[in-house]
Amino acid sequence: MKKHHNRLELEKSPYLLQHADNPVDWYAWGPEAFEKAIKENRPIFLSIGYSTCHWCHVMAHESFEDPEVARLMNEVFICIKVDREERPDIDNIYMRVCQMMTGSGGWPLTILMTPDKKPFFAGTYIPRESHHGRLGMMDLVPRIKELWDTQHDEILKSADKITASLNQIAHDASGPELDKSTLKTAYDQLTGRYSEQYGGFGNAPKFPSP
Repeated sequence: MKKHHNRLELEKSPYLLQHADNPVDWYAWGPEAFEKAIKENRPIFLSIGYSTCHWCHVMAHESFEDPEVARLMNEVFICIKVDREERPDIDNIYMRVCQMMTGSGGWPLTILMTPDKKPFFAGTYIPRESHHGRLGMMDLVPRIKELWDTQHDEILKSADKITASLNQIAHDASGPELDKSTLKTAYDQLTGRYSEQYGGFGNAPKFPSP
């Protein structure tokens, strides 16, 4: 049987090449991915890691190498892989996003965002299956699709609020508390829909963080 290869086989990064035979239809960070997301009005699944990251390998093995998870991801998202060692600029931006939205960070870094790069969900390692109150990929991906299809405007409003708060925090060091409150409110409005059913996103494993 012919081995599957995605676009990452054309990359130079050792980390991206590790994912070149995933059934996930990965894109590298670039115009092609974002143009497709805009054209098809699909959310973006951004995954950032590095080649020697233990939990990156765990999530890859559990989910990105799994045909069932990959099928769901390919149906719902435009999926982008980034090597933090190759693009520290992108990693720095979205690690800050994750830390501000969740209070913690680490790798693999998982960001869900609109086609115009506005984040509406941030996390780190996500298991394949939901357990111990932690939402897994098999439940998260269909839930995101449901929200994207049925509450699209609400997601966009939350993403706008989150982005505005992040921008304000970045440019106004004199008054971050109010901004962080706004940020948390916008994020909670969205993630509250998950936590009611799945118990939230807490109790995460400990990850290497910046």
